[in-house]
Amino acid sequence: MTNPGAGRSSLVTTLGVELNADLLELALTHRSFAYENGAIPTNERLEFLGDSILGQAVTVMLYRTYPHLDEGDLAKRRASLVSTVALAEIARGLGLGEYVRLGKGEILTGGHDKSSILADTVEALIGAVYLDRGGDVATAFVLRLVEPLLANPDHFGALMDPKTSLQELAAARGVGAPAYTVTESGPDHAKEFIARVDLGHALWAQGSGTSKKFAEMAAAREAFTLLSAR
Repeated sequence: MTNPGAGRSSLVTTLGVELNADLLELALTHRSFAYENGAIPTNERLEFLGDSILGQAVTVMLYRTYPHLDEGDLAKRRASLVSTVALAEIARGLGLGEYVRLGKGEILTGGHDKSSILADTVEALIGAVYLDRGGDVATAFVLRLVEPLLANPDHFGALMDPKTSLQELAAARGVGAPAYTVTESGPDHAKEFIARVDLGHALWAQGSGTSKKFAEMAAAREAFTLLSAR
């Protein structure tokens, strides 16, 4: 990016929230970048805070929006909206990947599009908005982020249980049962799992996550989207 300042301004416009420049920079700083630049602060504390704000905002919204649903269904819907898969989907919609500050190793391995990194960055941004603008603005920010997911009638079915949804769609399309392969990399405290799902000769998709389960879910979600579009 030839003009980082202009790039950050563009991101602020996309986010729709005026945000302190230092907090924004911190929210975009992945630990891999911090490690290569003198152990500067990372976005992990903001991510921790943002995760709590996200969960509360989504929980209250679902409680008020769906008075007919019982606790179990509400919990499933909340889990789908705050999942790594959902947050990464939000991040890609914002074009967030190009703004994340990553170390050279992460850049070489496609870190700008890794679901786990994108999801963590969204949570860090939520934390930054809360600290800079307060709870009401942070809640409105969260609800604006998840609105496109709520507006998609297929979202809850596929995202709450993407592996089952993919299996059912694959059977309906006659393309063969999904087959998953998973690889892992990184140190024990920061494992990255990459899952690939193959549907015969029809298509394949890939996803990443902080566990084998999350990686397979991400891959299934991507494959479901691709197969649905055919």
